[in-house]
Amino acid sequence: MSSANLDGKSAVTDQSKAEAFTGRMLDVLNSSLLGLMISIGYQTHLFDVMSRLSSPSTSTEIAKATNLNERYVREWLGAMVTGKIVEYNPDTSRYRLPPEHAAFLTRDSGIDNMAVFTQYISLLGDVEQKIIECFRKGGGVPYSEFPRFQQLQAEDTARVFDARLIDQIVPLVGGLGERLRSGIDVLDVGCGQGHAINLMARNFPNSRFTGYDISKEGIQAAREEAKQIGLTNVKFEVNDIASINDHEKYDLITAFDVIHDQAQPAKVLKGIYNALRNTQEGEEEERGGGIFLMQDMAASSKLEENMENPLGPTLYSISTMHCMTVSLAYNGEGLGTVWGRQKAEEMLKEAGFSEKIEVSEVPGDIFNYYYIVQKI
Repeated sequence: MSSANLDGKSAVTDQSKAEAFTGRMLDVLNSSLLGLMISIGYQTHLFDVMSRLSSPSTSTEIAKATNLNERYVREWLGAMVTGKIVEYNPDTSRYRLPPEHAAFLTRDSGIDNMAVFTQYISLLGDVEQKIIECFRKGGGVPYSEFPRFQQLQAEDTARVFDARLIDQIVPLVGGLGERLRSGIDVLDVGCGQGHAINLMARNFPNSRFTGYDISKEGIQAAREEAKQIGLTNVKFEVNDIASINDHEKYDLITAFDVIHDQAQPAKVLKGIYNALRNTQEGEEEERGGGIFLMQDMAASSKLEENMENPLGPTLYSISTMHCMTVSLAYNGEGLGTVWGRQKAEEMLKEAGFSEKIEVSEVPGDIFNYYYIVQKI
């Protein structure tokens, strides 16, 4: 309970609630700054090297093994020890990264690597003052203000695609694997650096793949990867997906964590609908017609239904600092990261897709829903 003082400020009357919130704020402060230190440890390969050391090591030994400055390594280790990430023996002045922790902090962790996400903290912090200005004046911060975003997205999503795309995501669509093996035309919109489409092109050589993205750098990276793999069934084009004018050209279109970022998502979805081939009579049940597979954030459109979402604060924060503001910068709808399942289904239907929308999840993936819809 609280009451108002004469000056209008609230007087604390529930001391236990106040003390609990003080503890919560200390945890927020420590965790926020520890996140930056984890990002540094990840980018400098400190976690990777420490996970491979055969025995507990001194700061000097760790610095030598990583070819880093010992003074900085020692101070960083202080944050890791007090943050309960690294173990420390004061008798020997030696440090150890437990394998149970390394399993979520190193590049060898693959799909379980959580340290990769901490890199977004400083990336978003770089635009903090510009976001504050948007709070005061409206508008948004354009994509060009996030120079490392595509690089981080590529690193983040590559480990997911490597682990799940072929064996877990593709099978979500009944019969899709067989159709890809036989040979169909596939488009990936907002393909970024093209890793997803290159993986599919390698695994399904009889199908033909195209990737669209507005980033010249992303498309160049996608082409270079395709060349390194030796692919001949994939092509990449610099293309604004809000201006797709293909007509009944593709059997499958994919969009991986793309639609909610768009300035004109309704226009993009309609363009995707028009670019898919029509379902032939009698084909709907066996998915013979054009299919749209959309991966997007696992969340509700209603705040009250996200209150227990373990990623709730992260999703709303990223939305404020990137997804929503980038869309608004181009006078867009500003859907944001947490546009949610209800809004996504509504917009898919408005674009013309079937009322029958399948929303699937991959075991162990708390980030994404997979929407599967068919052109009617």
